Amino acid sequence: MSDARLPPSSTTVKRPPSLLRSSSLVSAFTMLSRVLGLLRDMVFARVIGAGAGADAFFVAFKIPNFMRRLFAEGAFAQAFVPVLSEYRQRGPHEAVKALVDRVAGCLGSVLISITLLAVVGAPVVTAIFAPGFWMNTPDKYDLTVDMVRVTFPYLLLISLTGLAGAILNSYDRFAIPAFTPVLLNLSLIIAALVAAPLVETPAYALAWGVMVAGVVQLLFQLPFLQRVHLLPAPKVDWKDPGVRKILWLMAPALFGVSVSQINLLLDTVLASFLPTGSVSWLYYSDRLVELPLGVFAVALATVITPSLSRQHAAEDPETFSRTLDWAVRSVLVLALPASLALVLLAEPILMTLFQYGETSVRDMTMAALSLRAYALGLLAFMLIKVLAPGYFARQDMKTPVRIGIYAMVANMVLNLVFVLPLYFWFNIGHVGLALATALAAYLNAFLLFRGLRQRGIYQQSAGWGLRLARFAGANAVMVASLLALLAYWSDWAEWGWWPRVWRLALLCGVGLAAYGLSLRVFGVKFSEFRSNR
Repeated sequence: MSDARLPPSSTTVKRPPSLLRSSSLVSAFTMLSRVLGLLRDMVFARVIGAGAGADAFFVAFKIPNFMRRLFAEGAFAQAFVPVLSEYRQRGPHEAVKALVDRVAGCLGSVLISITLLAVVGAPVVTAIFAPGFWMNTPDKYDLTVDMVRVTFPYLLLISLTGLAGAILNSYDRFAIPAFTPVLLNLSLIIAALVAAPLVETPAYALAWGVMVAGVVQLLFQLPFLQRVHLLPAPKVDWKDPGVRKILWLMAPALFGVSVSQINLLLDTVLASFLPTGSVSWLYYSDRLVELPLGVFAVALATVITPSLSRQHAAEDPETFSRTLDWAVRSVLVLALPASLALVLLAEPILMTLFQYGETSVRDMTMAALSLRAYALGLLAFMLIKVLAPGYFARQDMKTPVRIGIYAMVANMVLNLVFVLPLYFWFNIGHVGLALATALAAYLNAFLLFRGLRQRGIYQQSAGWGLRLARFAGANAVMVASLLALLAYWSDWAEWGWWPRVWRLALLCGVGLAAYGLSLRVFGVKFSEFRSNR
């Protein structure tokens, strides 16, 4: 009898696909999601601008979104995937299914409790995350409270979606989780274009769009879980060994893997004390930094985490090190030009995308300043994404937590160092928040890298010095090309939509071509980025 319908087990695990091919597939879907995200934010800029309603919505959306990154993409995923991979590597499919059922039951019960508490206690939640609204702008505070009650259930829905995505990623089904965020952006675009004009406060429609998106994303992934015979039948069992191990790993990771997100949230808290618009300026600039971060770094982390977990379970340190080395090389070749391009093209990009309708030229000028500060830290943000799995795949949660604490304290100190002078002297305190976050990220990335090197977990391949010189040369050529064009185009605020679009497209095309050709001229080969299976 054919065994084609049998669920996969530890004895029939297929050979994992190429990391390069898998990351390219994830990047393609993530790129689609990010492009739609930019379109979504362009619609936001037209509909709600950067005023009080926009500030209220962005805070109300950021609170569950922040916790979603902890539960769905951060500590939970980093703790769950290694344990799931270990069960898959060493046990039968029935044991994997039992683990999934119990994790779904325990996670769901916790999320339901948190959601109910947050909805009832929305005034307290809002006061904690945006104390400046509570103290200085009561109307904006009340508006945010109402929106938090609508958006917070998104945490429950998207965290369960994250559980489904983690399972599918562990079985090398990367495309479906990568495509799922597209549904969020489509839901919000429809809410902004169709529902927002029908209500007195357009931002309310966006809050309901968030709720609808959570339902759609969860339902979308369930059939694909059924195909791998892992559709959960939730059971609450806190004594299950797998659940207890995940909790033990998750507790420290809850802080360690999410330091950058906590730092960004602290930016929002402090920005609530700054002039109206500061939260929105940081949001628009952060969205552009998230584009390369999500398309490349998150894609790389998504595909290497299950591979690293399997390699550690199989006691293959050499392949483990090669996988990390490939990921770091890939980050460098992508992050350096992206960072420089964002610094140089901050105002052209922001004005082309967002400076319409309710959004003013001043809003984009202020957002460009924080975008440049964030962009300086892009390399560190991306390195953290691929270095942290080197610890979590080995079920070492304590080291990243310790490093995260150092980075957290550094960020708080740097906030005081930069925000107060920039606010009182130049009235651009939000730039200090972005700059502090970027510098703290470099500390985090450096300590993660040093720890892996000192323990012999990560050994760099030969030729790194020459490779860095080649990368530097190619980036220098790209910068020179962009500066030559920018010298002729400086009045972006005076042009309409189409002149901005074709000039920005030409700038991006010239920069990309100059960088790509320079890499080849300086001897960088595509084969360097092909990972062993």
